[in-house]
Amino acid sequence: MPLTIRMTEAELIQGCLDNKRLAQKELYDRYSAAMYTLAYRVTNDFDLANDVLQEGFLKVFRALPNFRKESSLGAWIKTIIIRTALSKIKRNPKFEPIENHITSDWVDWGNHLDVEYLEKAIQSLPEGYRAVFVLIEVEGYSHKEVAEQLNISVGTSKSQLFYAKKRLRKVITKLLDV
Repeated sequence: MPLTIRMTEAELIQGCLDNKRLAQKELYDRYSAAMYTLAYRVTNDFDLANDVLQEGFLKVFRALPNFRKESSLGAWIKTIIIRTALSKIKRNPKFEPIENHITSDWVDWGNHLDVEYLEKAIQSLPEGYRAVFVLIEVEGYSHKEVAEQLNISVGTSKSQLFYAKKRLRKVITKLLDV
């Protein structure tokens, strides 16, 4: 098996800018799995996440000449993927009134809480709750950054996160009590 040498971030960027297919493939291979996971967490739809991934990487390759290196390449790509995912789901209402989501219907995912159940619990959140929760708690964005990306107020971001956590606590408590 031949030894492959990973390109540095600078070499990868330059290779892509020089239209070298191997560099483009490496960039995609290096970041696509994480970006697909992120797209899925935001959209909660496998097919839509694939669309986001394709469209997002097209945007990445087109915008690469404008990459100012103010952040890491991965962080820059993540921003593009998040914005692409959010624009894809914009057609649906992102933030429905809380009253629409108060329910006693619970999904039974089994007796053990593990990563798979936690992921399902997060995916069961209403779209607005889920988007804010994933961006803040999973991806590490601030309320201000989330508010700007979702075009909402900081207060709405905080409220959505509060209710997302409250709902997750109920789901997890229910899972552990079963």
